[in-house]
Amino acid sequence: MDRMELILGLIAGAVGGNVAGGVFKTLSLGLTGNSLAGILGGGLGGQALSALGAGGGDMGAIAGALVSGGAGGGAVMIVLGLIRRMLVK
Repeated sequence: MDRMELILGLIAGAVGGNVAGGVFKTLSLGLTGNSLAGILGGGLGGQALSALGAGGGDMGAIAGALVSGGAGGGAVMIVLGLIRRMLVK
């Protein structure tokens, strides 16, 4: 995974975390929390995609970084929101 794909994955992760926070308002961690969880998920999603060997050229790699980053960011935000919700009760 090169730097551009990593950066795109992290940005897409932050966006995905905030979108998930907007959709699942009860699990939202706030703007900063959603962004940080999304960045973490974006990095993890990009690493997972890279480990699978996905890509398919420059455009495929960019699209893969965006999709995996956004999905990973949203997923991590939801998991952390659920954990926080269970601990607060």
